[in-house]
Amino acid sequence: MTVAPQQRRLFILSLVATCLSVVVVGLGAWTRLVHAGLGCPDWPGCYGFLTVPNEAHEIATAQTRFPDDPVDIFKGWAEMIHRYVAGTLLLLVAAIAVFAWRARKQSSEHRLPLKLPLFILGLIICQALFGMWTVTLKLWPQVVTAHLLGGFATLSLLLLLTLRLSPLSVKTLSGPPVTTLKRLGGVALLVVIFQVFLGGWTSSNYAALACPDFPTCHGVWLPELDFAEGFDLAQSIGPNYLGGQMDSAARTAIHFVHRIGAVATTVIVLLMIAAAFLWLRRTPRNDKSLPLLTVLVTLALGVQVALGISNILFYLPLPVAVAHNLGGAFLLATIIAFNYRLSAVNRNTVA
Repeated sequence: MTVAPQQRRLFILSLVATCLSVVVVGLGAWTRLVHAGLGCPDWPGCYGFLTVPNEAHEIATAQTRFPDDPVDIFKGWAEMIHRYVAGTLLLLVAAIAVFAWRARKQSSEHRLPLKLPLFILGLIICQALFGMWTVTLKLWPQVVTAHLLGGFATLSLLLLLTLRLSPLSVKTLSGPPVTTLKRLGGVALLVVIFQVFLGGWTSSNYAALACPDFPTCHGVWLPELDFAEGFDLAQSIGPNYLGGQMDSAARTAIHFVHRIGAVATTVIVLLMIAAAFLWLRRTPRNDKSLPLLTVLVTLALGVQVALGISNILFYLPLPVAVAHNLGGAFLLATIIAFNYRLSAVNRNTVA
């Protein structure tokens, strides 16, 4: 079965959008880690300008408009570059949705996905709102975490769209029953998503270094933990949350749970990987995609664990911290691709 030219074009657009969403996730992490989340105190502009004010008269005007927010050109550009790239992604996904709609109207032979591009477009619009609330609510952790999860969701759905449009979508696989492996894949996906949430909550509450040592925490295996404050999802709106508002025990609780989540994630993903290799040993090598994806999941897991430990041992160096965010996205993406390809085993219909 061949891939129609319209599907091929939409596949290329979706692939570009997926790559751009990775850039958006990385820029979002970098903006957060250089404490530039409030680099521009308004939205969508910066101190009332379309770009960051850098001339003397522009800075004077900006300070008149926002007397409580001194102009920091570096932080302003960090925030605005993130907004520009996110806006470009919005326009690209809108183009994908329009292209898919027109293609479906012109041809009934190849039913290209339309609901998924429209849903992604709606999600990115919601992301823009969360970006605005991140600024107007002064980095309220609930909004910051939701904004991060929205970015990961956007990346995941764009990847899923790309997979559905790829040449792989028309290739079925044969092999032994995969019921157990599919269940493990589903559980691994859910656990990784929850770990992403814990990572976002850790970052938005500035708890990444709440345990400054490894593998112990403050020199003990069970430090003082305040779960009630650490996981209080009803924090008040109003304070400036730049730098965080929680005390040490609350941040330690967040960090500690994130560590436990990392251990659980590692164990479950390793179980999935082991089951995948066992299944592949009993399967005719008529396709190289699943072996490759299994190796990529293994690589992603190993790199992510190493980056997480390095963040602690080297006190959160910026390149490592950004890479850890991107590593989480890579691990999630590889598991999504693995599960999607696994769904092709012994199926008789196109994905």
